[in-house]
Amino acid sequence: MGTRNVTKNSYWSEFKGCYLTGDGARRDRDGYFWIVGRIDDVLNVAGHRLGTSEIESALVAHAKVAEAAVVGRPDEMKGQAVVAFVTLKGIASPSAGLKTELRDHVGVHISAIAKPDEIRFAEGLPKTRSGKIMRRLLKEIASGKTVTGDTTTLEDFSVLAKLSAEE
Repeated sequence: MGTRNVTKNSYWSEFKGCYLTGDGARRDRDGYFWIVGRIDDVLNVAGHRLGTSEIESALVAHAKVAEAAVVGRPDEMKGQAVVAFVTLKGIASPSAGLKTELRDHVGVHISAIAKPDEIRFAEGLPKTRSGKIMRRLLKEIASGKTVTGDTTTLEDFSVLAKLSAEE
């Protein structure tokens, strides 16, 4: 399947004749639209709707975390499992103890249900040249899938190769 077909299927198949931007919105009484966030940035974990940005904010609030990206992966028991990709500050080293510390940190700041099921330490996250994290790629990696689709806007292909190799 070519890049063009993947893009067409991703954005034009959800609603017939309409392009899916991935942004959620509501319309007020006056007819104005209010963008309320990304529709793909909400996880359904054991019947609870969790925003990925809140979990990311809790992780980044930890003194040893420089950057975090959170995605969901399918889970038979909970619907979706929370997977966090974390880049540490120079002072910190990846360890099982730090994973536990970060999970507990999220539990304190949000709730126990929001604790990541899996934390993957990464030297960097896959980003476009403009600096946007390519979450689609992280979702595929977290789900154990082969990365497919258009990666031409990826800034550093070595980041993707390292993350894929760590599966």
